[in-house]
Amino acid sequence: MRKLPNSPAASDIFPGVSSRDGVSVSPEDVLAELERIFSSPHFQASERRREFLRFIVGETLSGRADSLKGYTIALAVFDRDESFDPQADPVVRLEARRLRRDLDSYYMDDGQNDAVRISIPKGSYVPSFEWHNVPPLASPTGRHASNLRNDSAQGVAIGANWRSKPAFVRNLLIFAAFAAALAVGVAGWILLSGRAQPHWGSSREPAVLVMPFEALSPGENTRYFAVGMGQELISNLFRFAGFRLYTLPIGSDQDSSLAPVQLGRSLGVAYIVNGSVQANAEEMRVMTQVMNATSGEIVWTRTYARPADPQFLMNTQRDLAGEIATVIGQPYGVVKNDIGNSPSPPAVSNMESYTCVLRAYGYRRNFARAEFDPVLRCLEQTVQRDPGYSDGWAMLGWLHVDAGRLGYTGESNRQKEYEKALEATSRAVTLQPNNPLALKASAAAYHYVGRYAESERITRQAVELNPNDPEVLAQLGWRLAVRGNFEEGIPILKRAIERSLAPPSWYFHLIAIERYLNHDYQQMLTVAERSALGDSGFSQLLLAVANGELGNHEATQRALEKMSQYQPVGRDPEGFMRRHGATDQIVEALMTGLQKARSIASK
Repeated sequence: MRKLPNSPAASDIFPGVSSRDGVSVSPEDVLAELERIFSSPHFQASERRREFLRFIVGETLSGRADSLKGYTIALAVFDRDESFDPQADPVVRLEARRLRRDLDSYYMDDGQNDAVRISIPKGSYVPSFEWHNVPPLASPTGRHASNLRNDSAQGVAIGANWRSKPAFVRNLLIFAAFAAALAVGVAGWILLSGRAQPHWGSSREPAVLVMPFEALSPGENTRYFAVGMGQELISNLFRFAGFRLYTLPIGSDQDSSLAPVQLGRSLGVAYIVNGSVQANAEEMRVMTQVMNATSGEIVWTRTYARPADPQFLMNTQRDLAGEIATVIGQPYGVVKNDIGNSPSPPAVSNMESYTCVLRAYGYRRNFARAEFDPVLRCLEQTVQRDPGYSDGWAMLGWLHVDAGRLGYTGESNRQKEYEKALEATSRAVTLQPNNPLALKASAAAYHYVGRYAESERITRQAVELNPNDPEVLAQLGWRLAVRGNFEEGIPILKRAIERSLAPPSWYFHLIAIERYLNHDYQQMLTVAERSALGDSGFSQLLLAVANGELGNHEATQRALEKMSQYQPVGRDPEGFMRRHGATDQIVEALMTGLQKARSIASK
């Protein structure tokens, strides 16, 4: 195996050594990450692909990235001679594709928190080196220290050196604040004391108040950044359905110094989102927390740190706001999880319709048969009580999809259930044409009646409306992959998983299948084990197939026994997969694997 060449000084600039927020990844950082990858049991690349990766990284760090062509790699790594013809022998191209998947799988598991990421962009053999996460600075001391001590466990921090340019930073942040305010628009600045109230969907949904972000450090730079952060966050939260959104204008006479419980009762809101910005010589730190205004409990808090480089602060502001909004507002996010786990609903207006939709979300995490009938009845009552509630109709349509594809009302009623699903989801879209939940449910209904192109079109429309919503990303990735488009679908699924607080088991199914089709049984097992945390019958099928291929007799037997307890899968696994729109390739491969698993278990 070739050794890496001596690394040049970190201060030098090399082709292929990329940067994040203007800060280059040094060769030393790249080499450390390479060894971290090779030492991980989750990196499943063959010895030859490891040599492939080591070679292209070494050549890039040595300044020879321009020579990384299929021909040179074939001679150096794959023992081909000078007569090598890349058109006749696609070994480099095929192994590069597999190596990209090896790296993707590693960063989905062991490497998800690595400070540096190594990737191989499609269409090139020159690796890219990028910052992902690095440890935050030591926690500050003083009055606000307690607000910033959780960042090592929960925060996403990227450290860097800052070239101080005060005047430029000040002008930039002034521009950022005004740009953010324009993005939100005049409608975002709404006083709770009597002006028209903005809302998503039904007026019965809980109210969420976003407080102006507080600047903890002196100077105009921090203050302008705090203003921009608050406004960008509001703009991003408006893209999520399920709660009414309010904000207090900066400088309003509302007493924001009240204790959170008092403030919540005073304003009649269920949740309060507040944040602060602190700057030092190198970083901007943003602390955000969500508080249950009824109980006073902090249900989520996180600190983010980003380099204060003036060339990138506007992008930082936008990206951070999008990330925070995703955590707070996503379908399985902070606010909805807290409401769903509360013994009683927050002190807001009538919550029956809204909590019923939350119950439906809970059911759809694991599709437990025992929960289906009560949730269906609840949704039927919801649309009778509140016929203008788009989310209620959307979830009702989704339940009818489940009744058909899972056979809950009998085989003969499958098409009737799909027709009911189309009717309910059409009603949801008519009520709110741009409601993401309505679009997702409508796309599901079209998928299960076999109108795949229409389903994909609607799902992409939902993604365009809110690219920060991990559930809609997962829907798109799943539908692409189950129809055989793994190349586009799997990266989208992985992105959805990265953005989810607690991804449901079905997010992982097609990733495990893709690993199986590529004969990567160990990685398939790893992904299937993660999916099985959601107690899914199909996850047990995947576990049985993976363990069968690996010759794990007892584990295969256990998975088959558990699979048999889930009637829709256990009774007719082939029919189950076909009803979900799986291609012949997927169905035939998994049925072959299942047959082998049963043979292993019977020995």
